[in-house]
Amino acid sequence: MTQTIVKNIKLVAVALIAATLFSCGTTSTVPITGRKHTLAVSDEQVLALSQQEYTKYMSTAKLSTNAGQTAMVKRVGTRLANAVETYLKQNGYANEIKNFSWEFNLVQNDEVNAFCMPGGKIVVYTGLLPVTQNENALAIVLGHEIAHAVAKHSAEQMSKQYRQQVATNIGGTILNSTVGSGVGDIASTVANGAFSFANAKYSRANESEADHMGLIFAAMAGYDPNEAVTFWTRMANANTGTQQGGLTTWLSDHPSDQQRVQDIKKWLPEALKYYKPATTTTTSTTKKTTSKKTTTKKRKSSRRR
Repeated sequence: MTQTIVKNIKLVAVALIAATLFSCGTTSTVPITGRKHTLAVSDEQVLALSQQEYTKYMSTAKLSTNAGQTAMVKRVGTRLANAVETYLKQNGYANEIKNFSWEFNLVQNDEVNAFCMPGGKIVVYTGLLPVTQNENALAIVLGHEIAHAVAKHSAEQMSKQYRQQVATNIGGTILNSTVGSGVGDIASTVANGAFSFANAKYSRANESEADHMGLIFAAMAGYDPNEAVTFWTRMANANTGTQQGGLTTWLSDHPSDQQRVQDIKKWLPEALKYYKPATTTTTSTTKKTTSKKTTTKKRKSSRRR
């Protein structure tokens, strides 16, 4: 009887400890979607780890030597980052901007891939560009990756792993005290694993949220969000073709192609409220017998709703 009471007391104590640990953290609200999540790791911790990993990754990465493509990635990325920061400032998230130090790099790699580390360190693989084909589609991809950073999905996944590890360690303590030494230690060892920002596996809910936010970020930056349907359809076709191996890694935890397109169509009306085509300058030249006159016309931009 006494042993049973002691075991029950231990179980209650462990449960209370677990409840306390799981309730600790900072609750934040995701821009655009308004979803709330509680993070067990601080911005400072995540950014420090991210910078270390990014520095290590870039020390071995081979940057693209294609000046035009590199400039395009930086141009589209910078435009998106500026639009996102403007939105954050205007919607009560100005304090989040300090967490970003944007950097956009094009890396020579045939995989169809791109990723964003916390802090705004974004890498695009050259193998992605034949699928994006144009700047609007590239903006859809970069918007998606930027959304992961803005929504703090890496911190969310790290917090999830931390809580799982805590739960496993607590479970290990219970198993060791009730079943025997060694059983809980094995469970704890299985739960431990390194988190790689460059190969982060987000939940499907995170990926769907990044699709939603990224679509709107692209629209805010003046890129046509309608391109998303065409692009993701193209990605779906590539996924079943010769590039399947390269796409599998990037899309393994994403929503199905069909579901993704359906969701994007559902979000398009919202995205179009933010869409204002960027003003461009078109030059036309009229030849005359006596002189050559060049006139510049600016396209009028209008907000589509």
